[in-house]
Amino acid sequence: MDNEVPWNRQRLRSNNERMLLDHLRAVGPTSRAQMARDTGLSKPTVSHALAALEEHGLVRAAGKVAAERGRTALLYEPDPTAGYVLGIDIGRARLRAAVADLSGEILARTDVPNRERTATGVADAAVHAAEQALSGAGISAERVIHAAVGTPGVFDPEDGRVRFAVNLPGWGRSGLFARIHERLGEPDLSVHNDANLAALGEYDRGAGQGSRLFVYVLIGTGLGVGIVAQGELFTGAHGAAGEVGFLPVSFTAPDQNENAATDPHRRGELEEAVSADAVVRAARERGLSGRLTAKRVFDEARAGNPAAVGAVRQEGERIAHVVAAISAVLDPDMVVLGGGVGHGADLMLDPVREVLHKTTPLRPIIAASELGDDAVLLGALTTALRVARPQVFDRRSAEAK
Repeated sequence: MDNEVPWNRQRLRSNNERMLLDHLRAVGPTSRAQMARDTGLSKPTVSHALAALEEHGLVRAAGKVAAERGRTALLYEPDPTAGYVLGIDIGRARLRAAVADLSGEILARTDVPNRERTATGVADAAVHAAEQALSGAGISAERVIHAAVGTPGVFDPEDGRVRFAVNLPGWGRSGLFARIHERLGEPDLSVHNDANLAALGEYDRGAGQGSRLFVYVLIGTGLGVGIVAQGELFTGAHGAAGEVGFLPVSFTAPDQNENAATDPHRRGELEEAVSADAVVRAARERGLSGRLTAKRVFDEARAGNPAAVGAVRQEGERIAHVVAAISAVLDPDMVVLGGGVGHGADLMLDPVREVLHKTTPLRPIIAASELGDDAVLLGALTTALRVARPQVFDRRSAEAK
């Protein structure tokens, strides 16, 4: 039994240190006396734990504040320079990367067009974007505690492949993320669906804050849904929760391809009907001509062009059916529209709400994304921070033993 006492004491000290560090992250700069009141720990225990955290480089002094009887109290805060995180957003049109410290402050970011035509080229360009962000922040890759990568499709950690990313040709090939991992210097790295990261970013920093069950609908070159329940992502048994693009719909003629349901390189029926290409097709069918993009269609709709207005309204009506299906299964309190097509949410909110009210008695709040194009990238940083903060504590504590 005597051999267990030191271990128990060490474990208790570690738990107290972790508790205080988590508390400081939640409330901000705080004095020792206030921490003792907030946590119920004794003042000597708080002092010893803070001394250890400061020695490990995890907390630092953050100024002074007037205390009782004319005294001043020293304030402490988590040291944001104890480590850094990297977020990468890989999309068909753009590649984005950002570096943040452990407080979540973005130190540098990169946003470049994705002009690559091969999967290997995209992987290498994503690494280059990340290297540019690290260089801009003046941070070496060795100081990155965790890197989170957002990508279309569903990543399978068993074989390292991404499935269902039909808008990035060749993106399902094995070895791509191993290549990114190696070229970045082999940091701790995780890969996530872009709609999931967008949902987490919007929940953490945007319109979804405070929502109990929040859904983010990402509408761009593809269609995806991210689900956040009680602050945590819901990804399903195989990581494919939210792949609503494969839902069958009756907006278009039935597909004659007998292998459609098993073809991993084919878009889903709903994705064909609702994504950016669908907006362009609807505008052409109504007589809009020239070089069309979804952005141009929305710009024309804002200018009052009847063909564009009709195309945008059709998109809103179809999105309403997507929201109705999601609401029937998940009962969210809020649904946010984002992605490239989501930039036109201001034009679609009325038809979405109108059709939704005719379709279902369920009434989630429908809102436009507040983060816009940054949702996936900010979600990647949020994910990386959730991993890195406990990791940096464990690493520094292990080094101190």
